[in-house]
Amino acid sequence: MTLSVDVFWSFRSPYSYLATPQLLALRAAYDLEVVVRPVLPIAVRIEGFFKRVNPMWPPYLARDIYRLGQMQGTPIRWPRPDPIVMDIASGEVPADQPYIYRLTRMGEAAAEAGKGLEYINEVGTLIWSGGTENWHEGDHLAKAAERSGLDPDALEAAARDEADRLDAAIEANQKALETAGHWGVPTMVFDGEPFFGQDRLEVLLWRMKQNGLQARA
Repeated sequence: MTLSVDVFWSFRSPYSYLATPQLLALRAAYDLEVVVRPVLPIAVRIEGFFKRVNPMWPPYLARDIYRLGQMQGTPIRWPRPDPIVMDIASGEVPADQPYIYRLTRMGEAAAEAGKGLEYINEVGTLIWSGGTENWHEGDHLAKAAERSGLDPDALEAAARDEADRLDAAIEANQKALETAGHWGVPTMVFDGEPFFGQDRLEVLLWRMKQNGLQARA
């Protein structure tokens, strides 16, 4: 029997990006369905979040994600531009956000089309790997959609013309994440049990094997 795991994922989360190759490897190795459920970043989901964090956290995060990338062989660099426009020093996040809503809507549309994991892998790599400057310009996102097996024009049209419906689906994802017992990403939820962080994927695998997860032939 194919098992299923929900993955709550954000385009602004470096840990979400670092988890994605491992999720792809899990799906390739095991009889597993990975259901991608995009959520908005905590910067816009929880008002004032970055005004309250310990000032030691951002530099630690930068150190941590770079060493994790080195350890697992995943190139990583802080995006240019950042998917969230904000003042890093003050933690102020303006209401006008030119990138993240479009990105998250397209992620939800890709998930609904059955290509969620492929899409977040391609776009996450585009944004976070450091291989592309100005990922938001030109045909970078369109090419990423094509590599995911999607029609980029249809994806853009959905994000534009079905914005209200997609926003409602994203909000439902966020409520489902909270109902499962967490607020951060990436969070994997299996059988109602949350596993927060890319460093909990081995624990998730252990739990799924307890519940009959089988290797692919």
